[in-house]
Amino acid sequence: MANPFIKVQRWWRQTFSAPTTDEITILYKAWRNQFLWQRLRLWLWLALFCLLSFTLRDIYGLFFPFQEMEKLSEILRPKSLVINFAMLLNILICFGLHKTKLGRHRPDLLFLGSSWSISLASQLFATFRGFALPDTIGWSLLFLSQAVLMPVSWTLHLMSQITVLIYYFAINTLLGLKTPIPEHPEIYNVTFILYIFWFCTICDIGVYLYDRLQHSEFFTRQQLESAYQKLKVAEAKYRTIFENAVEGIFQSSPDGRYITANPALAGIYGYSSAEEVTANFTDIEHQLYIDPNRRAEFVRLMEKYGRVSEFESQIYRRDGSIVWISEKAYAVRDEQGKLLYYEGLIEDITQRKQTEEELRVFFHAVSHDLRNPVLGTVMVLKNLLNQQVGDKVTGEHGDTENSFPASSLSSIPVSRSILERMIQSSDRQLNLINSLMEAHISEIQGVVLQLEAVQLLRIVEAAIADLEPLLEQNQATLINLVSADLPLVNADPTQLWRVFSNLIVNALKHNPPGLLLTINATPKDDKIYSTVSDNGVGISQKQSDRLFELYYRGSHIRNSVGLGLGLYLCKQIVNAHGGEIGVNTTPQAGATFWFTLPIPEFKSHNSES
Repeated sequence: MANPFIKVQRWWRQTFSAPTTDEITILYKAWRNQFLWQRLRLWLWLALFCLLSFTLRDIYGLFFPFQEMEKLSEILRPKSLVINFAMLLNILICFGLHKTKLGRHRPDLLFLGSSWSISLASQLFATFRGFALPDTIGWSLLFLSQAVLMPVSWTLHLMSQITVLIYYFAINTLLGLKTPIPEHPEIYNVTFILYIFWFCTICDIGVYLYDRLQHSEFFTRQQLESAYQKLKVAEAKYRTIFENAVEGIFQSSPDGRYITANPALAGIYGYSSAEEVTANFTDIEHQLYIDPNRRAEFVRLMEKYGRVSEFESQIYRRDGSIVWISEKAYAVRDEQGKLLYYEGLIEDITQRKQTEEELRVFFHAVSHDLRNPVLGTVMVLKNLLNQQVGDKVTGEHGDTENSFPASSLSSIPVSRSILERMIQSSDRQLNLINSLMEAHISEIQGVVLQLEAVQLLRIVEAAIADLEPLLEQNQATLINLVSADLPLVNADPTQLWRVFSNLIVNALKHNPPGLLLTINATPKDDKIYSTVSDNGVGISQKQSDRLFELYYRGSHIRNSVGLGLGLYLCKQIVNAHGGEIGVNTTPQAGATFWFTLPIPEFKSHNSES
């Protein structure tokens, strides 16, 4: 438990200790010293004129005595002029010290020295003359002028006052001196003591409060200046970003005017400066959009959602040309929710739109100029194969005269194995074309799902059954660990079949014959975690990072003319179902492809992701 002395000491530190020494406090002390040094000069001039006035009084009193001076002691009356001259000399010395380095760097010492040179001069004279001098008027003028003109560093004021009072009471008591006032010769006068105590206390409290106020204001000013500097740096940084951004940045008013715009937006609109954009666009709805209803749609979406994204429109440039833009913006409101303005980004997507149109034309050509001829070739080859089978059956019954029409006598005979290889090759070409078109469609429109309650085991079994010939051809062994007790999933069975099929085929293509495949699925939390594992050559980390990219093909594919679409489509399908897909692999230690499917409440409906 803290003793009373420690409590008083703690209270003293909390109440009167200087602020924590940090950067701002150091700066304040430097400012305070400069302030004290400047005010000392003013105070010295005031003290000089004050002493001169009293000196002139004493000189005048030598020739024309004042009535009030007659009450002074015979000892004081002739010597007051000497005391005043001594104090004037001290003031002049302080003036000289004020201009030196010592005075500039240590104004506190100069403050104490000047104060004591005035207050102690009369006391020393009185001590040498053998009496105590209660200089009430002198002390009052000294302490008051210091508190008014130099209201900082209250401890200096306290030291200046205590030193004089200690000298007066202690030295005079030790020497047994009395005052020269006949009515009150004792030095311990209660009225005098109370007056001096409260006069000094009031002066010191005033200095302390002013000093603390100045420190608080200085601290606030420094913080404001620091915040202002940071704001200027941030403004310069964001101004640079604003001016040099590739995208157009804007603020537009609800009534259809541009408030601010950056150079990139001016370039998109065909103007040479941002100022021209804000000056010329007074009605965005009719001046900018080819379809004026786009602005109304923009405002409607803003009111409903508070923001828009990928809002694509055709607009007029300054020269009358037409371009495509994509807007991403949000509504800025005040604290009461009142709409102030719209703020956002604009991107020129004309080149992208042109590329999309070129792709559309390209895939239209793929669909009609490539797919249809290949499909027709497959049908002809299959028809020929069926004719050969029919002719072979007819020949076995002895009716060989009508096996081929007359025109077939001049045709080139084709064996059944060649026809089958031609059909397989054409089927592969058709599959490649279909995959390419489907990848494009899923990239642009998303994967279309026909959702229903599905048992995962049936899908896996169907995929394995369809791939049985390919598994036998690659001498692969497949172990199905999928349980019939798994929760049902809300999914598109055809699309999930494609996921399992693609993952199995991908493993067979990337590994040598004799592969061991394992398919498993386990429930984890609110998802089903499915895996397709193999004991093959594995995949490097560099390859695994890009496996699910469009058109990416691994380096270990055997005899494949694929386009690298299988795993990309798997990712599209799984993501459309709300799941994730990935691979865990180590070179020469096999690979495990995994994907997750959520287990929601089942509602059979069509979905497009």
